[in-house]
Amino acid sequence: MAEVILMPRLSDTMTEGVIAAWHKNVGDTVKKGDLLAEIETDKATMELESYQDGVLLHIGTPNGGKLQVNDLLAIFGKPGEDISDLLKIHGGNSAAPAPAATVETAAPATASIPEPTSSATSGIDVSAMEEVVLMPRLSDTMTEGVIASWQKNVGDVVKKGEVLADIETDKATMELESYKDGILLYQGAQPGEKILVNDLLCIIGKEGLDVAAIVAAVKAGSGSAASVPAPAAAPALAATSTVAAPSAATSASVSEPEVVNTGRIFASPLAKRIAAEKGIDLKYVKGSGDNGRITKIDIDQYTPATAVAASAPAAKSASPVVSNAAVGQVSYTDVPVSQMRKVIAKRLSESLFTAPHFYLTMQIDMDAAIAARTKINEVASVKVSFNDLVVKATAMALKKHPKINSSWMGDFIRYNDHINIGVAVAVDEGLLVPVVRFADSKSLSQIGAEVKDFAQRAKDKKLQPSDWEGSTFTISNLGMFGIDQFTAIINPPDACILAVGGISQEPVVKNGQVVPGNIMKLTLSCDHRVVDGATGAAFLQTLKQLLEEPVRMLV
Repeated sequence: MAEVILMPRLSDTMTEGVIAAWHKNVGDTVKKGDLLAEIETDKATMELESYQDGVLLHIGTPNGGKLQVNDLLAIFGKPGEDISDLLKIHGGNSAAPAPAATVETAAPATASIPEPTSSATSGIDVSAMEEVVLMPRLSDTMTEGVIASWQKNVGDVVKKGEVLADIETDKATMELESYKDGILLYQGAQPGEKILVNDLLCIIGKEGLDVAAIVAAVKAGSGSAASVPAPAAAPALAATSTVAAPSAATSASVSEPEVVNTGRIFASPLAKRIAAEKGIDLKYVKGSGDNGRITKIDIDQYTPATAVAASAPAAKSASPVVSNAAVGQVSYTDVPVSQMRKVIAKRLSESLFTAPHFYLTMQIDMDAAIAARTKINEVASVKVSFNDLVVKATAMALKKHPKINSSWMGDFIRYNDHINIGVAVAVDEGLLVPVVRFADSKSLSQIGAEVKDFAQRAKDKKLQPSDWEGSTFTISNLGMFGIDQFTAIINPPDACILAVGGISQEPVVKNGQVVPGNIMKLTLSCDHRVVDGATGAAFLQTLKQLLEEPVRMLV
């Protein structure tokens, strides 16, 4: 009897997969363990092996096609076996006619706005074309990528495995390799421009391919024609705006907004909510998502025509006031938000406004740690920093206090048996948190070498997703910048984060006498849903003992 293979979930955040390459064709005999296909997930391109013997009777989508998790991927069986019933049950035949059905249903809605390319593109099924390369999801939080540089130009011969481009994601700049051979016929964006995940990145094929028709079909199918006004917004990348420019506003003409959506309007829940708050009618907003779906970006970029027209008289009337002010000129520079900064804003806002934070601060006498570090560095192959001492001591303290090494998972609390410590590293664009894995089992020299390597690769934008995923606790150290004490925002899904200040000389009382001492302040930010005050205090007491008597770390 024929067996159905569904698209598996190959990562914890995967919702869909793109077929990078099929290694078996329909009619081929497949054995258990044979490489069936390469599947591009949200984190990596992974090999999918067959877990049974049989003949490949059906594939759910060709190379370059996308399938949702649990969609029909393939059917195995005996040669000549009837699989029509299985295709009906799993909708295996519905993928091919879908583009034609979309054109038929969309025709009445767009009849009043003729598209010159519709006749040329109506018969093109872009989802079935292996020449089309879409922007992949290179990290679990990536929604769009910026083309840092193209390594291949239009007309160049491209081989499988060669680097096509450097893509700047929200966390790092990563190399994108080609998964097929051919000629680069089209680039979806120039260096410095951004492309949404699953939007057209490039076209790789043979000479003579009708590139214009494919590009038009992609734009018509995804609604990305809304991106045409982008050049007008491009000057905002480094545009300096001044108040003394009323003449530009006076050129705006009064016009009624154009209705671009009729009938049922597709929009994300967030886009609907923001539109309602701003009083925007969605029938005037052009969507840039799949099938013209309106997203938050479309709402943010929407400017009503009436608002533009209304600004003209206001600017005109304001011109005498500005001209009378001869003291100076108000000016500002708009800089677009980088991918990394967007994710930092999103994740830390969610953390601060979702997790109830509380903070515990403790002073550490670092005299013994300073003396121990000096002795260690006399014989160590890698120079050990005070931050390395804090990482090692924290790992050992977490071993004694597993409730700190935990995560809030909604319906349950996860207590992690392994200790992976994220170390915050500042880079020009923001902040990265590479992870020292199994830190409790590593020596000070190993921790020091690993942290230094992470810091260098973070500055060179060479970190990979595997380097910053999987932390169970985070340390943020600003002591080297002269900061005595601060509070940090928890890095989800961790339950706690340790903020480390600098070492400063302060008067302390020892043996009844006031003497100079070297004091470092630590502040533990805790998620009160998981950690209580007494639990956090006990953890800090253990950490204090380890740092004030470093010999304990050797036991």
